[in-house]
Amino acid sequence: MGASPVPPKGCEAVYGVHSVEALLSVENGRVEPPRQLWIQEGDAGERLAELCAIASERGIDIQRSSREALDAVAKGGNHQGVVAFCPPLVAEAEQSLLWRLDDWREARPALLLVLDGVTDPHNLGACLRSVDAAGAHGVIVAKDRAAPLNATVRKVASGAAEAVPVYQVTNLARTLEALRSHGVWVYGTAGEATQSLFEVDLRGPCALVMGAEGKGLRRLTRERCDALVKLPMAGRVSSLNVSVAAGIGLFEAVRQRG
Repeated sequence: MGASPVPPKGCEAVYGVHSVEALLSVENGRVEPPRQLWIQEGDAGERLAELCAIASERGIDIQRSSREALDAVAKGGNHQGVVAFCPPLVAEAEQSLLWRLDDWREARPALLLVLDGVTDPHNLGACLRSVDAAGAHGVIVAKDRAAPLNATVRKVASGAAEAVPVYQVTNLARTLEALRSHGVWVYGTAGEATQSLFEVDLRGPCALVMGAEGKGLRRLTRERCDALVKLPMAGRVSSLNVSVAAGIGLFEAVRQRG
């Protein structure tokens, strides 16, 4: 067996068949294609022949690797025999969001998810997946008290991290004010709210603001919302995981918009 390949500098490992397939199919200027693909030697590599063909067409360097080397770069994650090495994802600035709202060209009104204090990369990845599935237009996070856009996010999001814009802002409360000035209705979720999410009109431009499970929204965030809403809870639990709540809220907007 030959020496293990060396990961390219300045890249992070994205692993798993669905995540790598998504990377190879991305065609937007925000995301750079993988610099290198590691494929497991043996039968696993044969099963991934189609991925190799796509990567070869795109001029991506392909290296054969042992399972042990893949386990090491995936840090024990389920790589399924393939790891792509990509430049890190870079969040977009608040001004990019405001310019987009100023010159809105989408067929449907803006639908945004705002995360306040969500620091778990698994939750951010799952939220991105829900945003992409619902056809929403982006996620807004603060620069502090927020999960990084790392390889874990990309793995959990299964391609959504490359498709959905993430806007990183310095002052979340100020950004919510800016959204409102651009005609976006801002709904914050809070367990003590008296109005149900299912009772509000989500057909126009709107943003759903959600905090971390247990902690909820910060005071300044709450004060910048147009209204506070809740998800009706019929069982013993008092709150849902933020990615689950986000999916429910986003698809309620999809339902209302027909």
